[in-house]
Amino acid sequence: MKSIDIDQIDLQLLDALQQDASQSNQSLAERFNISAPTCLRRVRRLREAGWIEREVAILSTERVGALLTAVIEVSLDRQDAAALDAFEARVTPDDAVQQCYRVSPGPDFVLIATVRDMPGYQALAQRLFTIDANVRNVKAFFSLKRAKFTSRVPLPISPSAASSGAASSRS
Repeated sequence: MKSIDIDQIDLQLLDALQQDASQSNQSLAERFNISAPTCLRRVRRLREAGWIEREVAILSTERVGALLTAVIEVSLDRQDAAALDAFEARVTPDDAVQQCYRVSPGPDFVLIATVRDMPGYQALAQRLFTIDANVRNVKAFFSLKRAKFTSRVPLPISPSAASSGAASSRS
């Protein structure tokens, strides 16, 4: 990935796309008072430079149906780089694992996993933890209610720039 210089308009575009990536190029250009070709070039440049990894649809959990979300703490017996890398390489490809964090202090990893039900969690635990001789301890917490979820990353947007984007989006 190439390194690029970004300005406030780039940051505003990134923030707007984080909130709704389905916005048209034309509406983004109007919102930030730039031409449509300029807007398209800027967004393309941000993608090519790796600022935008991918665009996804976030599904309604109410529509999908009952799901069980687990926040899982995992402690390993050995914490050398090879052991940490091996565990991470085994869990990250699993479809049930939505997020994986190496953490310190405390457990070595915190995972966020979503499964259909408790038998689904048992299968996940068997797949990822039980067969690994290096897993010392697993502690799972099950979500009763999701009060907030966002994939938005905070960006250093100046207050005046943020308000001008918000003002133009109201018109």
